[in-house]
Amino acid sequence: MSKTTKLFDEIKGYYETFETEHEKNVGGNKAAGGRARKAIGELKKLVTEYRKASVAGE
Repeated sequence: MSKTTKLFDEIKGYYETFETEHEKNVGGNKAAGGRARKAIGELKKLVTEYRKASVAGE
């Protein structure tokens, strides 16, 4: 499995978590807001890694 494929799968998982927790937060669950922010922060890190790996052709 290539590095970009692995990163894509991780990004997809964190985005799904973000979506779920965001919906809970909109529904009034304040703790879900923290979990959504954590997931989006992880996404930011992974997107940067993905960009580097895709340019390097990994």
